[in-house]
Amino acid sequence: MTPKTGTLYGIGVGPGDPELITLKALKALERVDHIFASCSTKNNYSLALNIVRCHLNGAGIESLPFPMTRDPEILQAAWEKNARRVLEVLGAGADAAFITLGDPLTYSTFGYLLKTMKRLSPEVRIVTIPGITSYSAAAALTQIPLMEGEESFYLVSGAMGPAKLREIVDKADNIVMLKTYRHFDDIYRALEEMDLIDRTTLVSRCGLEGETVVQNLRDLRGQPLPYLSMVIIKRKGKGY
Repeated sequence: MTPKTGTLYGIGVGPGDPELITLKALKALERVDHIFASCSTKNNYSLALNIVRCHLNGAGIESLPFPMTRDPEILQAAWEKNARRVLEVLGAGADAAFITLGDPLTYSTFGYLLKTMKRLSPEVRIVTIPGITSYSAAAALTQIPLMEGEESFYLVSGAMGPAKLREIVDKADNIVMLKTYRHFDDIYRALEEMDLIDRTTLVSRCGLEGETVVQNLRDLRGQPLPYLSMVIIKRKGKGY
C-alpha cells in the first residue's frame, strides 16, 4: 500500500527572538516528523534552526545547502536537488517543515523551493505559515511608524547597492532597505546625496545578541556592518 503523501509547512520563525514565533508555527513544529533548514554550501549553520531549537520536539533535522551565487544554472540545480529531497520525505508519508528567518515569502529561500516543488509535483500539499518580518520587529524596537494615514511604504533590497533606493525614493514616504551590509558605504553616499542621512535609522541583528540601533549614521561611515543590517528611512522625518 502506497503511504499517504505528507504535507510541507513553510514556516517563518521571525527575525531572531525565539518568542516572536506564532502559535500556529509552534504547533506545526511540534507535530511534523522532519525539519529542513537552509544553509550555505560552505557550512551547515542555520540561524533559523538556532531560533527554534528550544521549541523542537524530537523531529529529525536536515540542512539543505543553497549556494551563495547569482549563477542561474547553479541556483536552479540546487533548488531542484533540494526540492526533490523534500518531495522524497513527503512521498514516504512524513509531514515536514521548512523553517526560514522572518516571513517565508519575503526575500526568502522558501519562495524558490515552493515554486520548484510545485513545478516538479503540482499535487504536493504545501502550507505556508507567515512569520514576523525583521522590518516589523525593527519598527517596534525603534518605535518608528512605517506608515500612517495615506503614507506609502516601500521595501527594497540593498544587496546590489543603492540602485533600487534611487529608483523609488521619489515615490515613497517611508522606505526600508534590507541587506545593506555589503554596500553600506555606497548606500550611505546615496542617502547623503538625497539629504536623507538625518532621516535614517540603522538596525542591526534585530532580536539577536548584539542588537544595535544607530540613529547617527555618520558614526558608521567606513565601518563594516553585521550581515543582518537594515535602514528605515522616513522622508518626512524620523517619526518619533
